[in-house]
Amino acid sequence: MAPIPTALTPELFDYVVSHSGQPDEVQAALIAETQALGGPAGLQISPDEGAFLTMLTRLLGVRNALEVGTFTGFSALCIARGLAPEGRLTCCDVSEEWTSIARRHWASAGLSDRIELRIGPGVETLRKMPKEPTYDFAFIDADKPGYPDYWEEIVPRVHPGGVILVDNALYHSGVLQADSTDPGIQGVRTLNDRARSDDRVEATMLTISDGILLARKL
Repeated sequence: MAPIPTALTPELFDYVVSHSGQPDEVQAALIAETQALGGPAGLQISPDEGAFLTMLTRLLGVRNALEVGTFTGFSALCIARGLAPEGRLTCCDVSEEWTSIARRHWASAGLSDRIELRIGPGVETLRKMPKEPTYDFAFIDADKPGYPDYWEEIVPRVHPGGVILVDNALYHSGVLQADSTDPGIQGVRTLNDRARSDDRVEATMLTISDGILLARKL
């Protein structure tokens, strides 16, 4: 039997966050403004996941990144911070309201010229992009029923050796509900199964935050 990972209690999570990369003033201000939104704030990635995005992007030397699902812009800020010199990030989202918050904080961080925001349904935006490999890093964190479609549009557009991350791969344990009719659970489960059998990538799953599917394009 494989070793069971340490259960992440609230206290242990606080310990993890305190020993991960700490949000700077701009990131902290963005987190605070997002938290003040109330219920929608749950759409923001956790600080430890943000630190992971920056670290991974930097380690990979990412020059051309793609994000689907931007919300108030914290994950984009973290990705952009890790880009190589002259690197660019393209963000896709449907909300002018939430991304207006993102734009302000990107400007405060001095990153506005490195982030391009495209407003519109994610799949439609992706289908307007060139089909040949363009990106060396992609992060999917949008509506969960759309995950399988985002995957199919993104994989061909990532360079061999490039990395795709998919957030909420555990969907708050919902992935264990095989008979669920919830569209979000169905979307995440379908994507997880597809990635596991997709011969275009090699994939693994990380238990950071609500689970991250990490895939490398072959």
